[in-house]
Order: sequence, then structure tokens, then C-alpha cells
Amino acid sequence: MIGLNSGLTAPGAKRASALAGVLLATTALVALPDVAMAAAKVKAGKAVPIPTEASVPAPAAPAVDASAPVQTVRSIIIEGAQRLEADTILSYIRLRVGDRYTQASADQVLKDLYATELFSDVQLRNADGAVTIQVKENPVVNRIILEGNKRLKEEKILPEIKLSARQIFTRSKVRADVSRIIELYKRQGRFAASVEPKMVMLDQNRVDIVFEIQEGPKSKVRQINIIGNDTFSDSELRGEMVTKQARFFRLFSSGTSYDPDRLAFDQQKLRQYYLTKGYADFRVVSAVAELTPDKRDFIITYVVEEGKRYKFGDVKVDSQLRDFDGEVLAKRLPLKKGDWYNAKLVEDTVDSLTETAGSFGYAFADVRPDFQRNKDDLTMSVTFRIAEAPRVYVERVDVNGNTLTQDKVIRREFRLAEGDAFNSFQIKRSSNRIKSLGYFQEKFEVEQKPGTAPDRIILEANVEEKPTGQLQLSAGFSSLESFIFQASIQQNNFRGRGQTVGASVDYSRYSRSVQLSFTEPYLFDRNVSFGLDVYRRDYNSFRYLNSSRNTTYKQATTGFQARIGVALTEYMSLVGRYTLNFDDVSLDKGLYYTNGTCDPFKGGFYLCDAIGKRTSSILGTSLIYDTLDNRMRPTRGTQFVVGGDVAGLGGSVKYARITANAAKYFSLGKGFVFSLRAEGGAIKPLSKRYDENGLEVDGIRLTDRFFLGEPQLRGFDIRGVGPRVLRKFYAGVATDGTGGTVSANRNDWSDDAVGGRYYYLGHAELELPLGSGARELGLRPSIFVDAGAVFSVKAPGTNPLVLQLQNKTTGETIYKAVTADPASPGNPIAGSFDAATYNVVGKFAESFVGNSAKPRVSVGIGVNWNSPFGPFRIDFAKVLSKVDGDDPKTFTFNVGTQF
Repeated sequence: MIGLNSGLTAPGAKRASALAGVLLATTALVALPDVAMAAAKVKAGKAVPIPTEASVPAPAAPAVDASAPVQTVRSIIIEGAQRLEADTILSYIRLRVGDRYTQASADQVLKDLYATELFSDVQLRNADGAVTIQVKENPVVNRIILEGNKRLKEEKILPEIKLSARQIFTRSKVRADVSRIIELYKRQGRFAASVEPKMVMLDQNRVDIVFEIQEGPKSKVRQINIIGNDTFSDSELRGEMVTKQARFFRLFSSGTSYDPDRLAFDQQKLRQYYLTKGYADFRVVSAVAELTPDKRDFIITYVVEEGKRYKFGDVKVDSQLRDFDGEVLAKRLPLKKGDWYNAKLVEDTVDSLTETAGSFGYAFADVRPDFQRNKDDLTMSVTFRIAEAPRVYVERVDVNGNTLTQDKVIRREFRLAEGDAFNSFQIKRSSNRIKSLGYFQEKFEVEQKPGTAPDRIILEANVEEKPTGQLQLSAGFSSLESFIFQASIQQNNFRGRGQTVGASVDYSRYSRSVQLSFTEPYLFDRNVSFGLDVYRRDYNSFRYLNSSRNTTYKQATTGFQARIGVALTEYMSLVGRYTLNFDDVSLDKGLYYTNGTCDPFKGGFYLCDAIGKRTSSILGTSLIYDTLDNRMRPTRGTQFVVGGDVAGLGGSVKYARITANAAKYFSLGKGFVFSLRAEGGAIKPLSKRYDENGLEVDGIRLTDRFFLGEPQLRGFDIRGVGPRVLRKFYAGVATDGTGGTVSANRNDWSDDAVGGRYYYLGHAELELPLGSGARELGLRPSIFVDAGAVFSVKAPGTNPLVLQLQNKTTGETIYKAVTADPASPGNPIAGSFDAATYNVVGKFAESFVGNSAKPRVSVGIGVNWNSPFGPFRIDFAKVLSKVDGDDPKTFTFNVGTQF
């Protein structure tokens, strides 16, 4: 233990020394045997507790014998000082040379010096008026050590406390720092947190300060009680509050933590709810939060007075604006006499009248509701008074905060320019257009500020730029293509000009593609867009042969597409495009050819029809109508696109194609967003096609047909819906072609999607809001229903039963279609082949399935997450309706990142 040795020579010095020892034991450090955590971090010395009590016994002064002769201070000598000058220490005390030395003056010296908190020990000696003050300075803080802090990191705590390295240690600072750390944990909802300060003595009068933190559990809201509610149940009122009772199903909700600020907000939420139901006199009498004895949870109790329920009385509009007729406006208001009073409806009406006035140029229109309460008949009459205001014109448009984006990129989205009459509708439209760029913060709004005159206004676009580059990575697994990897890099605001430049690469075991793209939304600074895509796509299909996966056909497409768009109206635009593709579909001649031609028995009629080189010259156009409030994440509005393409202006492919898609978004309030989306298409050949035998085949080639599946129709694999050829192989076949069984494992079949001429697809999706904590994480769950189909294609030739025959003498292998035995469809009729010459070494049956317009329906849940790695999407889907041949898939995910 660190003690205090008194050197007093005056009478009673021993008693004073004992008292001073008690003082030091209280104010200094008492050595304790073990502090495991601190000792592990600090090599020199041991950690000892630091007393932080606010009240400490006053220092004991040296005893002065009252019978002794009165002495005069002849000199004052300072001993033990290291950092402080003697004159500095003398300035702290009131005792001076020439003063009388008494017990009161000695006591005051000790009080004065200890009050500075610069000393851990002070001793007084008086030898016939020669007063010696022996001091021991408080140590210097070497470093601050935090232990046990897992929920709050050091960078969150250290800037908030007073003590730091190279400062002089004082107990008051330690006490303040302990309180501050506990307060930080209370803000995190951890009211059971405790902090024990300790010290480790080092050489050269230095110390390490150790704060041992017990964080404790996060304090939850165990129960919310409401007293005085007769009309609405407790559960209904709790549903209006932000604070929620801690329950197992709210594991990821931050609303279950106690927050005093949230408690005040919930009182406002209660009042708002009652006011919307007609209870104009409602008030919250009290709101009390009590901490449970174990300091783990809170119990909140609200005492309310509902009051009487009111109805609307007379509803009038008193307008001083010359363009507004009060009586006409009053008839169009949503609130009517006799309806239950609704304060929210009154607020919405004020906003609506203000916006209406703004659309006529009255930017500073003052709309105020005047209430006349009648407690006798319980009615609330409302008069909306619109004060006189001048018409306002735009003085100037300011753009601030854009460091990368050029001013013109933002200004060209404004629907108002300097000198135009103010129009609130156009201001809102400008805000939506700027947000739709995707370059700035989501909650952007054009701000309105008074100009240099009453009839002038300044519009400010205070933007906050965000990353506009996007690196998308996605991975998946398909029964058709095994592992799939996709990557794309895109800069949506290239060089700050609003241009989009991108490159993408898709890779799987059986397909590869690369694409470069460029889009200029305002060509030559005019409202004309231009885009160009250049691409190369290679696709290797496969099929199983003797349980081995083999490549069937290879398709290579090289081409480009040029686009140009013109705005017709504010919400409608027309886009024209030209596409030129060079396609080459080929087969391995060693595997699928016989005598130099494609063998349908080896490759199938489906493949033999697809091979060849062709050129597609396509001219197309699209008409686009778009009123979405945000193209990146819409919450309301409509989008409709109809497009047509004609191939045949040169090239070898001739067809006409039309497609259409529409979307409607509804904001249901409280974070719910409901969307309906639909699309469809049809393609018709402009010339007939025939095979090498002169038989007519489908006029639309494989590469030009519609396909459906993941990701458009969730719950199904890639190209997992629609017409397809299944080739089912038999195992255990006898040499005469009889017997054998078909594998039940679909991966052992050949599954070739052939697409269709028509398709339709529909989605209904509801985005669900979560608590504030989940919103901060960027989690957006949804439930959905998908329905669609692709159909109508001329059936390719199929062979109900095919035998793979091997010549017994030469070993040559050939294929032969045979007639199935009606009694046993998997067995050939006797005599279908020369059994004396050939042995059967394989057998398969082909079928054409899935060519149906019947809707395939799936339901599921999905989650969008703006993760630290970028946008992440995961879906679980259950198929409710399918047809024979469809390929379901339950789970899909997609992940990306931004830069």
C-alpha cells in the first residue's frame, strides 16, 4: 500500500499524520493483488482501483498546540516538486511570509493544494516559523486502455473522454470519464453497463489508466402498458408506436430497444392517431419508463385521456388570391361536413391547397386552417384562409455540392429556367428527374429560397454525390449450365457528363459473352439520346450421352446495335434502333455427322435444323411512356413500353416482332410499395423455311425465339419454361433391344429448350417495410407472385424409340428408329432390325413437351440488401403451376458491388 509519512514537528503531529494517511488512502491508489486483464496488457506494475466517489474527507491539517507561543512564518520552502515551479505552487496557497502560523492556516494550505488535483500527497513541517511543504505530484498519464468494450469500439469512446496520454492524472477527470462512458452505453440501450477504472504504476511517475467495462445486455422494452384507452385496444395503439415490445419474432428490429427520444416521439404518434379518428381533445397525461430491478429491461406506462369524438362542421375556403374561388375550392375538398374529424386530412388539404397555389405561380402562398370547435354538438368547423401573395418568378437556379458532375447535367433536368413563372408541379418534376439520374442522394429535393424581391425566388439544387460506378458480380448453379459467373463494370456518370460506359462478361462451363456499351443521353447538348452496343456471345449447348456430358451445338454471335431517342413530351419518348448480327451455329462433325450431313439420330432434328450461318439486319423502334418518381427505386408511377422490330432489310433472316411491357407502382404508406408488371411478345416469320428434305419447318429460327425462366420467372431454372425436346436414355438394355429402365434423375436426360413464338409474363410484388435498424442496413424484403408462359412453335421431328446398333463383325455403330411395342412402349417390335447382324448397345426415346399457353405460376419471398459489398438479392420460390417438361428451381441469389 502506498502510504503518507508525516514529518510534522509541531505538537500533535502524529495525530495529523494518521489523518493525512487516511486522506491519501482515499485520494491515491490502493494496491490490490490481481487485475488479470490489465496486467495482461501492461507489463510494468499492477492495476489498482481508482476511487471515484464524489465526496472525500477533507485533508487533515497539522495539529497546533494552543498553549504554544504564536509563531510568525519566516520562510516557506517547497520540496518534492518535479514538473511545477516552486513559485507556481506558492501561488496556489494563501499562506505568506509574515503571516501567523495557526492550525487554520495549515489546514487551508492542505485544502488549497489538494483542490488543484495536481498532487497525490502534501506534508507540512514547521520549525520555528520555517515552513516546509513536501509535495508529491500526481502522475502523468502514459496511455488509456479500454477492456471489455465489444459493442463500442475505441474510436467511438476515446474522443469522448477527458483523459488522454501526456495529461496529468486527476480523480475528477476519471470520475467524469466513467460517467461519460456509461452515458455512451445508455445511448446504445445498455443501461446495465458498468465501468471500473484502474491504474498501473510505471516508472518516472507515469501511469496507465485502465477502464474495465462490463457492457451488459441491451436493455429492451419488456412491456408497454396503456391506461385510459376505452375506444382502441392496447395492441392497436402499440401498432402505431415506433417502440415495440421485445418478442422473439422481432429479433432484427431495433424498435425493441429503449430510447428516451423515441418515447417522446411515440407520444406524438399516439396523439396523431387519435386526431385522425376524431378525438380532438386527446392528450397523453403521463409517460413513465421504469427500469426492471435486474436493469435488463424497461416497462413503459402511458396514461391517456381520449376525450369526445368530433365530426366536421362547416368546411369553407376564404381565398384572397384572385385566381381562386373559395366556394369552388371548398366543393372539391376531400373533407365534408358530417364526416369524422381527421387532423391528417386537414394537413393534407393544406398541402394540397399550397401546391395548387404554387402551380399558379404563388410560391409563398400562406394557407392556414382556422378551427371553430363546438363542444355542444361535438363538431369542428374548418375555414382554410389563403392570404394574399404575389405571383413569383424564378430569379436564378443554383447548383451546389457537385464536385464531379458538371452543372449542365443537373440543369438540363430542371423543368424551370431563370425568368419562368414559378410552378410547384414543375419543381417536383425536376426533383424526380434529378433523383432518377442515380448520381445523388435518394432524398434529394429542390430547395426554394426568397429572392431579392418579394416576387422573386431562388431554386437551389444542393446535391450530395454518391458512387456512380457499379461492379456487378453474380453466381448461380444451373442444371443446364452448371456453375454460372457474371461480371459487369459500368460507370453511369462518365467524366461527370452523364454518359454511361460499361463492359460485361458472362462465363459458365457452356457459355461466354463480352459486351461494350456507351450511351450519351444528350447528344450535342440537345434532348436526343444516342447509344451503341458491341458484343460477342458464344454458347455451347450440351447433352448427356451414356451418362457423359457432351457439347452439342456451338452458337457464336457477333454484332452491334445503335440507338437514338427523341423526347416527344415530358413523359413520352421515341427510340429507334438498328441491329446487325452475324450468327454461326455449328456441331461437332465427328460426333453428330454421318456421311457429311447432320444425323438426326445423333444430334436430333432440333439441332440439325439450327445449324448454319446467317445474317440478321434488324430495324426497330420503341415508344416509351414513363411517369415513375424514381427509375432506380420507384415507389409510384407508371411505365409503358411498346416496341417493334423487322428483320429483312438485307441479311438472311426475315421476321416481324412486337413486344410490350407495362408497370404500375403504388405507394401504400408506411413503407409498403405494391407493383404490378406485365410483358409479352410475339414474332411472325416473313418467309417460309424448309429442311434439306423439302419439309416445312418453323419459320422462326432457334436463336430468334422467346425463352423464359430465371431470372424473369422466379421458381424456374434458366430457360426452364416452354417447349423443349427431352431425350430419355435407357439403362440395362438387352442386346435384342428389350428391357431397360429410364433414369428418374432429370440430369441424366437430354433437355433442349426450343423456345416459342409467343410469350407473356406477369408479376405482382409487395415490398415490406422493416424497422429503422433494418432500413439503415438497406434490407428490403418482398413477397411476389409470378406467372407466365412461352409457347407456339412448330414441333421439331422426334423419334419415339431409337436403338444404337453395333455391327457384330465390323464394330460399326449406327442408329435406327424403330416401332415401339404397344404393349410395352420401351421395347421394339420384333423384326424392327437385323438381330443377326447387330447388337443393341443403347436405346433412347424422344418427346416434345411444354408447348402450352397454360400459365406457370410461382410464389415466393425475396430480399434486397444494400450490403457493404453492394446490392444483394436472394429469392425463394415455390412453383404452384407447371406443365410436363418444365424445370423448377427454388433458390437464386445475386450479389454486386459499387465503386
